[in-house]
Amino acid sequence: MKVNFTLNNEQKSLEVGADTPLLWVLRDELNLTGTKYGCGKAQCGACTIHLNGNATRSCILPVSAVNGANITTIEGVKSPAADALLEAWKKHDVPQCGFCQSGQIMSAVNLLTRNPAPSDEEIDASMSGNLCRCATYTRIKSAIKDASNTLGEKA
Repeated sequence: MKVNFTLNNEQKSLEVGADTPLLWVLRDELNLTGTKYGCGKAQCGACTIHLNGNATRSCILPVSAVNGANITTIEGVKSPAADALLEAWKKHDVPQCGFCQSGQIMSAVNLLTRNPAPSDEEIDASMSGNLCRCATYTRIKSAIKDASNTLGEKA
């Protein structure tokens, strides 16, 4: 199947199997390895990308579903929310092994883009689908709150 989509603001056209998961197209065909394979069942969040502006699990999403879509991966995420989160991630020493971080950041960017001042409950709800093997959930939440404060200061 020929599939056409925008990836990190660049047009892409590929010939791939229609049922190939987007994750494998990103990693194996396009050499974008920032998006990780975790569980293959859309339950851990390591494969999170933005599909038309929405946080989406790429491990179960067939590439046939993204024809004409706008996709952003961790390599291409650029926004005030992303900048604030990356700084806060460093400040709060969030990464341990680092495996889940691209998915965590993509979900957090999605949250802060939609809601720049989330409550603790909104952070918990938005991030609940992202698992961290190192259990840095407290640091992740602190970093999101810090990034939210940074965004509020710049507004």
